[in-house]
Amino acid sequence: MATVHRLSRTDAGRVAIQAQQLAKDRPTGLVETLRRLSLVQLDPTSAVAPSADPALWSRLGLSYDPRELRDAVDEQKLIQLRGRHAAGRRGPRALPRRDGGVSGDRGAARLAGVPPGLGPDHNACRRDILDRLRADGPLPAHELRDTCVLPWASSGWNHHKSLTMMLHFPVQRGEVAVAGGWGRDRLWDLADRVYPADPAIPSEEARRLRDERRLSALGIARSKGPACPVEPLDVGEAGEPADIEGVRGRWRVDPALLGRPFAGRAALLEMCKPAARRRWGHYALPILYGDTLVGKLDARPTVRAGSSASRLCTGTCRSPPR
Repeated sequence: MATVHRLSRTDAGRVAIQAQQLAKDRPTGLVETLRRLSLVQLDPTSAVAPSADPALWSRLGLSYDPRELRDAVDEQKLIQLRGRHAAGRRGPRALPRRDGGVSGDRGAARLAGVPPGLGPDHNACRRDILDRLRADGPLPAHELRDTCVLPWASSGWNHHKSLTMMLHFPVQRGEVAVAGGWGRDRLWDLADRVYPADPAIPSEEARRLRDERRLSALGIARSKGPACPVEPLDVGEAGEPADIEGVRGRWRVDPALLGRPFAGRAALLEMCKPAARRRWGHYALPILYGDTLVGKLDARPTVRAGSSASRLCTGTCRSPPR
């Protein structure tokens, strides 16, 4: 039976900080950073900059140039997958789920090639998208026709966005991929023309590799968590078991990060809350100093002679720990 590591909250936090590339020793390059993080979220609607830019700037510092990220996507050094940037060029022939199925498909729907919630009309639109890309791709989304007879229905966020949603599902199935472009101007093409023609990884092996990479990026995580196929919150049996002082449940820790000397620095973390839950501002970024959260930055762009500036959020900052 594997030894269970007993960690204080401070030790657990330092493991996570080092895994997330927020300690004193910064990564040295864009692709290296994304390989270590495994992915970063891409949200083109933001208060300061697309969310991937602040995340990478917090790791790389002044050496980060947003144009390098855009070039890496265009050159297909990175892939875009459901609102995230990921390192490497292997796409999801199928994204493994814990129940052994394929993300986005269930039972008879998988046999028909239709994810849950989609009917034959939606599947016909999916086939139309694949046929158009096969003939004329790569193409931007506005050159693809929405041929769904019934509009996409949701709780509100994706209501009537049939084409947008129909692009997500063939991406998740490994049929379509982003072939360049940026933000809302992305180019779409058949995945076989974007990803390398490497042999498909068996499902169990793919799941093991996913868990190991995710734990390496997080440092410490729960064995089981809520379903989240693109940015998983759980890591299965990767790493070694751990208990955190005063925290319920069993955790998994990357043993390569245990026992390392810790040296911290100042860094900004991402956080954006819905309007009803805001207390500190629209885009209040927590300030990490060493291994302690010491305040928040209410960041927003301010046009000033061609430059941008941010203002400090008052009432939350305190002196950094000595």
